[in-house]
Amino acid sequence: MTDVKEDVTGLGLVFGTYEDAQKMIGARSDVYFAQIEVGWPMIKYFCALTEDGNPSYWDEEYATRQWGGIICPPGMLITFMIPIQWHPDGLPEYPLIAPKVPLPGDTIINSSVETEFVRPIRAGDHLNFVDEVLDVSPEKPTRVGPGHFITTVMTYRNQNGAVVARNKNVMFRYQAEG
Repeated sequence: MTDVKEDVTGLGLVFGTYEDAQKMIGARSDVYFAQIEVGWPMIKYFCALTEDGNPSYWDEEYATRQWGGIICPPGMLITFMIPIQWHPDGLPEYPLIAPKVPLPGDTIINSSVETEFVRPIRAGDHLNFVDEVLDVSPEKPTRVGPGHFITTVMTYRNQNGAVVARNKNVMFRYQAEG
């Protein structure tokens, strides 16, 4: 049996056994709708900070010829997954499914990320996504201590339901010392 305990991550880690975690393989989160649409002003701001002069992000005429409109830089994808910090109506639950996988351990860290872009994300798109558990490893020894690797894939879609990206993520769950 699993239960939600208070944890320092703020992610609502669910605690349980490896056997409990195995039952989560194939589980999907609810559909999460980004709280902001992909916007050209944000794209320009991001590209100014990163000094990225790609005309696909700055030149509307060029971008329209090449892509059908201004596109979003790949580095901004996570921007639309992260909930805004405050809203007068409250905030939805954080969309990641990995913290909901019942395992021992009070700490979760990211181990690797692999992103596939299927089609351009354009200014004006409103993204949604679903996170799915692909695998949970048996306990593995590491330098930070023994724990389990949780592999998930987040599939991003635009407002038309077309897949625009997939983000495969591996997180490591373990018990912190102290």
